[in-house]
Amino acid sequence: MRYLHTMVRVTDLEASLKFYRDALGLEVLRSKEVPAGRFILVFLAAPGDSSAQVELTYNLDPEVLQGGRNFGHLAYAVDNIYATCERLQQHGVTILRPPRDGYVAFVRSPDNISVELLQAGQPLAPAEPWASMANTGQW
Repeated sequence: MRYLHTMVRVTDLEASLKFYRDALGLEVLRSKEVPAGRFILVFLAAPGDSSAQVELTYNLDPEVLQGGRNFGHLAYAVDNIYATCERLQQHGVTILRPPRDGYVAFVRSPDNISVELLQAGQPLAPAEPWASMANTGQW
């Protein structure tokens, strides 16, 4: 047995790709449109690590998705948590739980899926503006 992927249902594929691909930095591995099933699948993974994939599932027939917090969260180790959070902000993503400790931060996707970012290795030294930044909303 081996892990394959985690599926996340999305309501706006372009907004989700802007978040997961452009802002978060995941790479699109493959995509597949299934006209008979009326859905599109897009598989993404962290650069160089296709063993932990996220499958975005976009249904062509609109539906209302609620919650997202009941899912828990996706988690990624990053080389520099401050640089990652800065890049996310530049893409319009709100840092909900800033990396005040130089180690952990939380953001949310356009469909309210929590994404935890963890500093790879040892925490970075606390630095501004992160050290004094307050939490925003739920994460």
